[in-house]
Amino acid sequence: MSIRSVHIDSSRTWRGGQNQVLQLVTGLEELGQPAVLVAHEHGELKRRAREGLRFFGFTPRSEFDVRAAWQLGKILTDVQPDVVHAHDPMAVALAAMSLQMSARLRRQPLLVAARRVDFHLKRHAFSRWKYRQIDVFIAASRLIASMLEKDGIPADHIVTVHDGVNTGVIDKAPLVDAHLMFGLPRGAPIVGNVAALVPHKGQKHLVAAAARVVRSVPDTRFLIIGEGELHDALARQIKSLGLERHAHLTGFRSDVIGLQKSFDVFAMSSVTEGLGSAMLDAMACAVPIVATRAGGIPEAITDGASGLLVGTQDEGALAAAIVRLLKDPELRRRLGAAGRQRVADEFSIEKMVQDTLRVYEERART
Repeated sequence: MSIRSVHIDSSRTWRGGQNQVLQLVTGLEELGQPAVLVAHEHGELKRRAREGLRFFGFTPRSEFDVRAAWQLGKILTDVQPDVVHAHDPMAVALAAMSLQMSARLRRQPLLVAARRVDFHLKRHAFSRWKYRQIDVFIAASRLIASMLEKDGIPADHIVTVHDGVNTGVIDKAPLVDAHLMFGLPRGAPIVGNVAALVPHKGQKHLVAAAARVVRSVPDTRFLIIGEGELHDALARQIKSLGLERHAHLTGFRSDVIGLQKSFDVFAMSSVTEGLGSAMLDAMACAVPIVATRAGGIPEAITDGASGLLVGTQDEGALAAAIVRLLKDPELRRRLGAAGRQRVADEFSIEKMVQDTLRVYEERART
């Protein structure tokens, strides 16, 4: 059964979920399922889309942008999809509006909303309206699915499909020598974090933990990769703790996978987290994980088996777990290998694509 799908992402700036969008569209195409990507004309997602992928650009300014909804409606009329899959809240609004406005569709497509964050749905009137238009929500973790139920979404309108990792692509990514790239002392252990610099990612707790770690393992260096509103606040915190030699804010990097291969430990300090795509990438690189028990993280990490888990905002426990790994090479090796196997078994891109396609097939028939 051939399912023609359109995938909409409205964000101009890169976020981890966009990599999932790109891999999903590519994976569907590789299965012979026609898939079209609609993304911001001037965004990072367009730049990263591989040559040959069917792409349409649009320029949304807000979820109330009628002009962008009209642009989208023209695309849907041209494609005549069976499924419209919106991958962020603004895309949900614009897709719902465009389907209301489109009079030239031969049939009403299945409207799917991806949900990758563990935030509650907004309660204002427009938010309630747009989410009432959704036929099925695809939640990236069971935790997110349970939150959607608490927000009043019927259970039969929710399916959990875990995000996936393309281990083949990760294996081919060349190693980037982080010591050389950032002028770090040769042999110094590296603890890495990859996330937007925003409050719910909890980097302020990681920086506080770093001050404790370097008292036990003085050579340790912390690389915090990402950009966001908290950059200046984190820089001030690093300076106030005297960590200028030990903690580095790298900004946005396009060579993240290669850098992750240089990490001795990946530290996930989130206060809330849908699942954690950067963490899954690190697991695929066989880098041992220390992570908080936020959101869907425990669905990927079993404490002591495929990583170490600590409480959210517990800087002492976070530091102790990092030190434990840095001082135990065999534990790092064992947890890194177990994390890699866990991703291969349960969080592969192939599984994500097949599970998503199954949702399309089952829901499009009803």
